[in-house]
Amino acid sequence: MEEINRIEDQLRRAFEGGAWHGPALREVLADVTAERAAARSMVGAHNIWEIVLHVTAWHGAVQRRLEGEPAQLPVEGDWPRVTETSEARWSETLLALEQSYQSLRRTIAGLTDAQLNDYIYGTLGTEPDPPTGAGVSVYLTLHGVVQHDLYHAGQIAILKKA
Repeated sequence: MEEINRIEDQLRRAFEGGAWHGPALREVLADVTAERAAARSMVGAHNIWEIVLHVTAWHGAVQRRLEGEPAQLPVEGDWPRVTETSEARWSETLLALEQSYQSLRRTIAGLTDAQLNDYIYGTLGTEPDPPTGAGVSVYLTLHGVVQHDLYHAGQIAILKKA
């Protein structure tokens, strides 16, 4: 199995399920209502809805990088704002998350192992820019998006218990 396929499998496990750590992002969101997603259960913490918008935005940002655009913060912003909290809007938010994930997976599936050592460039060229993720390899970027999904799945699991 090629390395790119193994990385793509890790993203699938982090989002869909089957990882040994516990519930994946999709699994942890399965029973969340709009009311629960919008609730601010911990002072100073993002709510579930904000986290879902954040993950969706970063899926898109990573996909654009892999397609050759310069690394920058997501066009929606790092933490997009929740503007409406209806069940219909929550369903749309979850659909957007799913679509961003599926689109990112398709982009990753089109990569080769040889591209893993390529670098993601930003507006500063090859200079590292940690806030935007520029100056790191495709390999690290892909592992980063897997880690990002896992981190936020855990965060949502904790918020559901609060």
